[in-house]
Amino acid sequence: MGNEKPGITPSSRRDFIKQSTIIIASAAAGESLISLSGCGKKEEEVTANEDLMREHGLLNRVLLIYDDILNKIMMKADFPPEALKNAAEIIKDFIEDYHERNEETYLFPRMQREGKLLDLITTLKSQHDAGRTITQYILANAQLSVLQNEVSARVLTGKIKSFVNMYRPHEAREDTILFPEFRKLLSSNEYDSLGEDFEKIEHEKFGEDGFDKYLAKVFLIEKQLGIEDLKQYTPAV
Repeated sequence: MGNEKPGITPSSRRDFIKQSTIIIASAAAGESLISLSGCGKKEEEVTANEDLMREHGLLNRVLLIYDDILNKIMMKADFPPEALKNAAEIIKDFIEDYHERNEETYLFPRMQREGKLLDLITTLKSQHDAGRTITQYILANAQLSVLQNEVSARVLTGKIKSFVNMYRPHEAREDTILFPEFRKLLSSNEYDSLGEDFEKIEHEKFGEDGFDKYLAKVFLIEKQLGIEDLKQYTPAV
C-alpha cells in the first residue's frame, strides 16, 4: 500500500477511495464480511438468488456443526450443550423463520401459479415442515441431562442425523433446480425488486447486516467446538 502506481494521481485515488466499498471482517475472526459504503448507505446490493444461496452457505455451516456434535457424541467427547442449542436457534430464527418463509411467500406460490416444478415444491414444503418439528425437538432436548442418558441421547442424535440427511439434498435441489427456474420466470425489474424486498425484510427482522450477525454467531460456535479453521479439513495427500 506504500507505493503509488503509475497513472493514478493522488486526487483520483482519493475519489476512488471515497466511492469504493470498504469490507471489514467480523469481530469474531474476520470470516463474517460486513459491507459499508463510503457515504454510510446500505450494504452492497445482492440479487435474490445470491441472497438465498449465501443463506444456504450459512445453513451448510450449521450442518457441519451438527456433524461435529454427532461425532463428539459418538466418541463420548465433551462439548458444551449450549453449542447445540445455539446452533438450533440459528436454524429456527434465520433459516426457518426467515429464509424458508421467504421461499414459501415469494418462490413457491409463483412457481405453482406457473405450473412449474409442482412435485418438487410439494416435497420442499413438506421438508420445511419436518425440519421445523425436528428443530423444536433439538431445542427442547439440547441439555446435559439428555446427553448423559444413553437412550435419550440416541433419540436426539437420530433427530439431528435426519435433519442433516434431509437438508443437504434439499438445499442442493433448490440451488440447482428451483432457484434457476424461478429466475427464468421474472423480468429484470421483478428480479431486482425482489432482491430489494429480501433486503428490506432482513433489515426489518434483524436490523442492519442481519446476515453478517448470524454468520458471526455461526463462527463463534465453530470456535467453541474447535472446528473454525478451514485448514483442518484439508486431507494429507
